[in-house]
Amino acid sequence: MAGIVTRFAPSPTGRLHVGNIRTALINWLFARKAGGRFILRLDDTDAERSTEAFAQAIREDLAWLALAWDGEERQSSRLARYEEARAALAAAGRLYPCYETPEELEVQRSLMRGRGQAPVYDRAALKLSPDERARLEQEGRRPHWRFRLGEESVVFEDLIRGPVRFEPGHVSDPVLIRADGVPTYTLASVVDDIDFGVSHVIRGEDHVANTAVQIELIAALGGGPIAFAHHPFLVAADGAGLSKRKGSAAIAELREEGIEAMALVSWLARIGTSDAIEPAYAMADLIAAFDLAKISRNPPHYEPGDVAALSRRWLHGAPWEAVAESLDVLGLGEGGEVFWRAVRGNLDRLEDTRGWWAVCTAPLAPHIEDAAFAAAAAALMPPEPWDGQTWKTWTASVGENTGRKGKALFLPLRLALTGREHGPDLAALLPFIGRERALARLGGDRA
Repeated sequence: MAGIVTRFAPSPTGRLHVGNIRTALINWLFARKAGGRFILRLDDTDAERSTEAFAQAIREDLAWLALAWDGEERQSSRLARYEEARAALAAAGRLYPCYETPEELEVQRSLMRGRGQAPVYDRAALKLSPDERARLEQEGRRPHWRFRLGEESVVFEDLIRGPVRFEPGHVSDPVLIRADGVPTYTLASVVDDIDFGVSHVIRGEDHVANTAVQIELIAALGGGPIAFAHHPFLVAADGAGLSKRKGSAAIAELREEGIEAMALVSWLARIGTSDAIEPAYAMADLIAAFDLAKISRNPPHYEPGDVAALSRRWLHGAPWEAVAESLDVLGLGEGGEVFWRAVRGNLDRLEDTRGWWAVCTAPLAPHIEDAAFAAAAAALMPPEPWDGQTWKTWTASVGENTGRKGKALFLPLRLALTGREHGPDLAALLPFIGRERALARLGGDRA
C-alpha cells in the first residue's frame, strides 16, 4: 500500500453536506490507514458559480471534522496544463470538433430514447467534410471537442462494487473542451489525477460510467494505473438524494446545532458498513477499523435524529481529554474533570455545560416549597471543606432530624439548590455550589 494518494475534489459552488463529507472521510481514512496522502482539490473551473467564500467554507468544514489534508490544489490555476493535454490528444487524433447545439443534442437523445435506444452520441461530427465544418463556423458556431473512445471493452475491478465492464458504444464520446474553450471536468480531473500521483479514486456511484471513459483517457495521456471505488450515495430518509444546492444536511448547520464533530465522523464512518455505529473518541480507532470491504452496496439513509442521538451518546461518555479544549474556549474549564464527569450525562449539547455551571455559581432565585424544612436543612449543613461525601452525610442528618426520606427528602433540596427537578448527582455538584450559596438558597436570599 506504499505510495497511496487519495483526493477529495469538491466544487466551491455551495456548502458541503453530509454526503459530500462521507466521501471525503472515506478517502481520508483509506489514505491514513495506508500511511498515504490525502489531497484537497478544488474543482473550480466553473468561474460563474465558484466563489472563494465557498472554498473557505469547505476548508472550515474539513478542519472542524479533523480531516487534515496534505496538499491543496485548484483547477483554475492549471488551465495551461489542460491546454497541453488537449494539444497532445489532438496531435494523437483522439479529439474531434462537434457543432451540435445543446438543444439539437437533446432532441437527438429524446429520439433515441423514444426508439428504446441508449442516448449515446452518434459521432455524426466525424462525417463532416472540411467544407461543412467551415460553413458551420461561418454561421457562428463554435465547436466543442469530444474524445474518441476506443472499440475495446473497458473492464476494471471496482474496490467496492466488484468487476465492472463497459462495452464499446454504450457510452458517448465525452466532451473534453466546451465551445467556450474551457476544459470539462473529465479532462481536468484526469490530468490532475495523473500529475498529482493519485493512486485511488474513491467517489460516488454516479461516476461509474465516467470511470470507463477516464480509464481510456488516462491511457491516452500516458498515465499509470489508478484504482477506482464507487460507494452508494447517502440519501435522505425518504430516499431522495442530498444536494448542497438545496442546503440539505449542510455541515455548517450541524455545527451550529451543536452536533459534536467526532460524533458526526463516527456516524459517517460506520453508516452503510457492517460495523455497529458507536461513538469513537479518537480518529485512530476509526482508522484501525476502516476497510472498503465493509461498505455495503445499498444506499445508507441519513436520519438527523440518529446523528443527534449519537452526538448525545458521545457527550455522555466523553472523557475529559476529549472536551477540555472546547470547554476552555467556552470559558467553562474552571470546573475541571470533576465537574465535567458530574454534568456530562445531562447534556444534549456541549454548550449546555454553561447552564449547569451557572446553576452552581450564578445567582439563583430560591425554590422553597416548605420554609420550615428548608430552615431545618440549613441548620444541619456541615462546615466546609466539602467533598463527594458531603451530600450523603448531610442528607442523612436532615432525614434523621425531619423524618423525611426518598423523594420527600431529596426533591425539595434539589429544587432549592438548583431550581430544577432533575439533573446531575448533587453529591458532585454540591462542592461547586459551596456552603454560602447553599445556605442562601435554602434561606430564601438571592445568591
